[in-house]
Formats: sequence, structure tokens, C-alpha cells
Amino acid sequence: QVQLVESGGGLVQAGGSLRLSCAASGRTFSSGAMAWFRQAPGKEREFVARISGSGGTTDYTDSVKGRFTISRDNAKNTMYLQMNSLKPEDTAVYYCAADTLPFYIGTYNRPRRYDYWGQGTQVTVSS
Repeated sequence: QVQLVESGGGLVQAGGSLRLSCAASGRTFSSGAMAWFRQAPGKEREFVARISGSGGTTDYTDSVKGRFTISRDNAKNTMYLQMNSLKPEDTAVYYCAADTLPFYIGTYNRPRRYDYWGQGTQVTVSS
């Protein structure tokens, strides 16, 4: 079993920055890939970014490339999402997720791939 707890959300003006954290427990943290998803009101949950167990490989959805950076500190069992140049369309509840499949197997941007989820943290970007 894996427990995930997000933090760091809040209200920020457009152009501002936030850093989200996801603290993990319950398994060897460095053994698995992790991901961030987000869900805006009335919309489906969408993939934002993912990172391999070692932290050496990352993937991003096109809309956040160049603005968001995913990282992890395996010594602290924590994953991060640094969000810069935030836009109102980034407003959503952000969720972290833990992957149990091999990193290069399957489609990684679908929520159903991930077995463990945090409770989410709200990010609101005002215009």
C-alpha cells in the first residue's frame, strides 16, 4: 500500500509561481515512477508530468512544457512540481499518483494506469 499526501497549493496571480509537494510512504519510493495530474471543474482528470524512479527521465504535457518542472528527492520520499508563469487555465485540483508498471510499458498519460492517488491540492490562478 502507498500513501500520498500533496501540499503547496494556493491562490496566485497570473505569471506567478507555486511549488507542489507530494510526500509518499508505504513502499520503496525510488522504485517507481510518479506523476502529477490535474482536474478542473467539469473536466476530466488530465496528465501533467511524470518522472522515473531515479528521476532521470521526465515527460510533460505540451501545455506546461517550459513552465513546469517535475523533480523528486528519493532521500525525502518526496516529489515536487515547480510551476512558473502560471496561467488562469492552470487552475485545477492537482493530484500526485504512483505508478506500479515498468516505466516504458504502456500509455502513461491515462489516470487508470495509476494505482495510488493523493487527496489533491487546489491551485487557483487569478487573471
